[in-house]
Amino acid sequence: MKQRGRHREKVLTAVQVRQLKEPGRYADGNGLYLVVDPTGAKRWLLRTVVQGRRRDIGLGGAALVSLSEAREQALAYRKLARSGGDPLAQRQKEQAVQKPLTFEEAAVDVHEAHRASWKNAKHAAQWLSTLQQYVFPDIGNVPIAQVDTPDILRVLTPIWLSKPETARRVRQRIGAVLDWARAAGHRDGENPVRGVAKGLPKQTQQVRHHEALPYAKLPEFILQLRKADSSPFAKLAFEFLILTATRTGETLGARWSEIDRDQRVWTIPAVRMKAGKPHRVPLSARALEILADARRFDVTSDYVFPGRKSDAPLSNMALAMILRRLGSTVTVHGFRSSFRDWTAEVTNYPRDVAPNFYPAVSSFWRLDLPSRACGAAGADAAPFMARSVGSRRRWNVEAKALGVCHPILECGRAVL
Repeated sequence: MKQRGRHREKVLTAVQVRQLKEPGRYADGNGLYLVVDPTGAKRWLLRTVVQGRRRDIGLGGAALVSLSEAREQALAYRKLARSGGDPLAQRQKEQAVQKPLTFEEAAVDVHEAHRASWKNAKHAAQWLSTLQQYVFPDIGNVPIAQVDTPDILRVLTPIWLSKPETARRVRQRIGAVLDWARAAGHRDGENPVRGVAKGLPKQTQQVRHHEALPYAKLPEFILQLRKADSSPFAKLAFEFLILTATRTGETLGARWSEIDRDQRVWTIPAVRMKAGKPHRVPLSARALEILADARRFDVTSDYVFPGRKSDAPLSNMALAMILRRLGSTVTVHGFRSSFRDWTAEVTNYPRDVAPNFYPAVSSFWRLDLPSRACGAAGADAAPFMARSVGSRRRWNVEAKALGVCHPILECGRAVL
């Protein structure tokens, strides 16, 4: 028969808590129990009702939590539950505040915050994967506030000389995480990455640049490109990329809505530009022919150069595979270097603005700035090399009269 009357309180004593050995559950009153496990371990348990449901809440081991502390904590939780709160949720929140943010957790937060702004999905994946491979195993669990120069030096030293480019990227990404942590209030003081260089040996390996084709060899390359055993879209896209001096992603992502054939201009939206600003590219007669050919191949796609499926562009590897089949050692991005070389040697456009300067790109495919002369016209062609863009008709007439040749034109016969 269930005993009536007031619930018994404070049944256990400190001596009993120490002496109890038999496995079982021993009530102290008001839902507080001492649980003795078969292994002999003892722990405190509070049974109470939380938001209409019976819950068992652990209060810690008896070796660390005394009887009086367990009663005090149980009373606080019962009061919170009676007022409609959730003791478990409250405890988790308190633990989260007390637990320091680790370097790995901070890095994941930084990656998540910046991922949407990175245009290249491969870069976004590599940003975190390099930290997972080279940093997290060593300092991933270290509180972000405690990461210091010796920790970073320990991470970078094994790869600093064997994988110099990767090591530099890892250093930059560690620095970005620590800068974010300081801005977010998780650490104070100077970023320790700035002082790590003093402890690292000098890297002797030079930075490798994208191998480029000399611009004088462009006519020959264009002929080889057109004969290459590749898809028509890939070949058209490659030639279009060369003519417009644009990047792979900018070309392959081109949409018909960006093309103004009447004004002969292609406007690349800011979201696809590295600088994050819209960019207008002039279109030559040959570029317009390429667009017309591309439209005939696929009249339904929104993309100028669609892949196997009309709703997606060509893969980045499509252009690289053409170079591989041609046995060429140059890179796709290297053709921007070819354009830079041309602007440096035959024009007076500043190097820093030439690739994004409308007149410079326009001149690249016109007879405005010839690079070599036919017959005896070499000396007469020199004045053309330093002149800025003028009337197209005027330049064409003068160039024809002198018999000069454009970098991507043959004398008397246009390659493009």
